[in-house]
Formats: sequence, C-alpha cells, structure tokens
Amino acid sequence: MEGIVSAPTATKLGADAVGSVVVCGSHGGNYAAYLVVAARARAVILFDAGIGLERAGIGCLDYCGGIGMAAATVDVMSARIGDSDDALARGTISHVNAAARSLGCAPGMTCREAAQALCAAPLPKGKGQPYAEARHVVGQTPGGARIVCVDSASLVKPEDAGQVVVTGSHGGLVGADPAAALRADALAAVFNDAGIGIEEAGIGRLAALEQRGVAAAVVAAGSARIGDGHSTYEDGVISRVNPTAERLGGRAGLKARDFIALL
Repeated sequence: MEGIVSAPTATKLGADAVGSVVVCGSHGGNYAAYLVVAARARAVILFDAGIGLERAGIGCLDYCGGIGMAAATVDVMSARIGDSDDALARGTISHVNAAARSLGCAPGMTCREAAQALCAAPLPKGKGQPYAEARHVVGQTPGGARIVCVDSASLVKPEDAGQVVVTGSHGGLVGADPAAALRADALAAVFNDAGIGIEEAGIGRLAALEQRGVAAAVVAAGSARIGDGHSTYEDGVISRVNPTAERLGGRAGLKARDFIALL
C-alpha cells in the first residue's frame, strides 16, 4: 500500500518510514512516539494499550501533536497488539489527535481507512520533546541479581542474562515471534499487560518465556504507565504470571516489586 508502512515495533523502523504513514504494533506511549518522530514519519497509528494509568497508552497523541504530527490509536480489543498487519486487517480506531481529526480520522473507523486518510497529512515540523535515558539499574534482589529497569524491551542487553528485567513494554509478542520475547535469558522479566486485549495478545510473552525457563509476569495497564520501566517497578500490580513465576511466589494482585523481592 503506497505511502503506508506496516511495522511490528517502533524500535526497528527503517528508511521506508521517512515521510510515510507508519502503522505500528507498538503501544501508544511516549517512548514509541519518540521513536516514530525520530524516524521522520509523516503520521502514525499505534495501539491504545488499554489506555491505562494516566492515559499513558495514548500519550502518543499529545507527543506527536506537539510537532503537528497526525496520530491515532487502535483499540487493543480489535486487533493483536504487536501485530501491525492485524491492525490493518481488522483494527478499529479508538482515539485520534487534532491533526488526525482534521484529515477525517475518527474513532470507530477502520485502521486501514484511517491510514489512507493520513496519507494526506503534511510533514510534521520539529524534532519532538527529547527523551531521557531509558535504562537504569535500580538495585539488586536478595539473591544478588541486578534489577534493570528499561522503558523498552529493545534496550535489554546480553549481559542482562540471569538478571531481573523490568520493562515498560507491552507483554505481547512482536510480530507473533516467540523468539523475540526477550533478548536475554533473564532470571525474571516483568511487562505491562496493555489491557490484555483481543485473543489475550497483550500477554503472549508469558508462554514464550516459560519455554525458556524465564519467570515472567505482567502488571495491569491500569496500575503502571506503559512505556515507563520505573512505573512498572514502583507502581505495577501483577495481573498474570507464567508457571515458572508462580512457582517463585508470583500471583495476580501482588505488587511487582514485592514479587521481585521474592527472587
């Protein structure tokens, strides 16, 4: 589809994103928006991630709007988060910013219709708000494993193997690829459930990481700001765990930091 790029994640945008409408499988938080703006896209459609705490799942609307970029979000109950092709196939728009609205985009229309309308968007001006360092080591577990907070799972490094990774990323599989669930075999990993969504796509990483022996959990989108690893750690309340995490004491209703303390 000319002028429209389907991208499973905002962390791997290529040269084809420049000047294009990007339909992206990522959540609609500020970090994803920052990456899309940095890629010099014309306009963007992301997932609303269940809206969540402080409406972080649709933070892209204001972030992009600040430089005049048209932006919209897909309802996570209409298409699988992490799957941009599915968004184009059956996604429904849930929210739009003023720039997108001026081009005829509105909640309730299909993602494909909205993407086509956004092809008429003017190129945005400016570079967007800068984004602070998104990776921090915040402490250790009682067993001595480092607790690494990252705003995106793309910031996980090989040396995080055997450590605890707490991320602001959604818990869905990117491009439906189990191998992409996490870049390192961590001791444990915590994600945001992004509202869980259709076909429980927002928690797809749990089963994939179970196969690798990684204890994995997701926190409820309403308890922590998606795209913010610190909020996952400080504010997050677990909604789902995989069997390995459950054997270590993880359960729904437990605070993320309390689960990590058990490790």
